[in-house]
Amino acid sequence: MPFVPALHAEWIKIRTLRSLVAALAAILVVTVGFSAVAAADPDRSDPLFSAFFGVSLGQIAAVAFGATAVSGEYRGGALRLTLAAVPDRTRWFAAKAAAVALPVLATGALTGLAALAVGRATLGASGPTWAEGLRGAAGCALYLTLMALFAAGLAAVLRSGAVTLGLLIPFLLIVSFVVGDLSAGAAGYLPDRAGQVALHSAWEGSPGPWSGLAVTALWAAAALLAGGWCVRRRDA
Repeated sequence: MPFVPALHAEWIKIRTLRSLVAALAAILVVTVGFSAVAAADPDRSDPLFSAFFGVSLGQIAAVAFGATAVSGEYRGGALRLTLAAVPDRTRWFAAKAAAVALPVLATGALTGLAALAVGRATLGASGPTWAEGLRGAAGCALYLTLMALFAAGLAAVLRSGAVTLGLLIPFLLIVSFVVGDLSAGAAGYLPDRAGQVALHSAWEGSPGPWSGLAVTALWAAAALLAGGWCVRRRDA
């Protein structure tokens, strides 16, 4: 099966699974909701991050989407049926990755613009400028997409959504902050901390907004390469 029909087949799987559709909706609802709460806080040292604060929690829905989309193939022999239709495992995994990335990118773009609109309305004159805000909205969309791909690659390696989320969620909510307190320089290159620089008005040192997203992209690429290798080498 060529790539485009394989991508279409993967998209059909995603849009017909309620859990995946719910995860996409949660990205928008959680991110915008918690961003609105943060923007209402009178202590606003960073107005741009206040407008996009909810991404810190919305990313959990993004990684859940990426992990579940891939790990579902390892339940009930689904992967064997999939590979019967698309024998080229590299092509199938590329189609799966694209089917994960595209809806998260679209949802992330909508989420970023909605968070920006709510943040500017709440913060008023102290809110981010349009230039800052649009950079933050673009960073929001790209960051959420990269984290979903990072989770998708890990799920292909671990072959379990539960194990993948059991590792990633504590890492994103706890471990990254602990490492940041112990070693601020090295922590800046963790996938979440590097990518979220794009959501700040100002930053110290490196990486910057776009180089930080490039660091997150490298983490996602490494996970996808490892996942692709496992898909090709392991039995279905």
